[in-house]
Amino acid sequence: PLPIEIPAAIPAIHFNWYVVNEETQLLAVFVAFSVACYTQGGDAIFNALDGKAKLMLKEHNEAEDKVIAALETKRDFLKTNQNMVQDFEAINAMRVDGYESLNAAGAVKPLHDFKSQMERILNMIVQEEASSKEKTKVALMEEATVTVKQQFTSSKALKKAALSAAIAQISGDVTVTSEDPVRGEFVQFFKDKGAALASADDGSEAAIQRDAIVAKINAVAKSEGMFFEFGADGVPKVSVNQAA
Repeated sequence: PLPIEIPAAIPAIHFNWYVVNEETQLLAVFVAFSVACYTQGGDAIFNALDGKAKLMLKEHNEAEDKVIAALETKRDFLKTNQNMVQDFEAINAMRVDGYESLNAAGAVKPLHDFKSQMERILNMIVQEEASSKEKTKVALMEEATVTVKQQFTSSKALKKAALSAAIAQISGDVTVTSEDPVRGEFVQFFKDKGAALASADDGSEAAIQRDAIVAKINAVAKSEGMFFEFGADGVPKVSVNQAA
């Protein structure tokens, strides 16, 4: 709508109540321009300004959302850490309990290791003795076989007795009192061998076997870092590394 002064100016100009000058003409042109802009381009100007305002409002809301999200994250972080003192106290308590458990285990572990080492050494001794006995048995059997074979080869009486025993065995004439000459010679060999070893035993062979076992045990004890080792007399003592 036009200002009321413009319609009122029409009769004033008609009756020469108001004289039109340059300022009036300039005012009229400005009013005409404003009216033309409002009627012809008002919607376009409004839309342009409204779009810019909406864009500014959107950017402002996005910035506010980011600020709110950051504040919420900080709030959650503060909520999470509000029990930090209690958490550290619990951690310290767990650490103290862990150290106490380690100290208790440290007091028991050497005893457990010592027991395991002793069991391993005893098993080694048993195995070495069994191996030595088996080797001695095999050696005696080989020697007995060779000796008995030589005796039967050189003695006609033994050959005849063995032949007679074989024939009796085949014919079924074997009685309870019958003697096997081969078995008898083996038995006699072991009796003679036992007597010879008993009379000639000065402990040197046993000492050699003991020294070999001690050397083997000490090598294992050293390689595995055991707490003890054996002396030349076979008595265990604290290992040099452990004593150091």
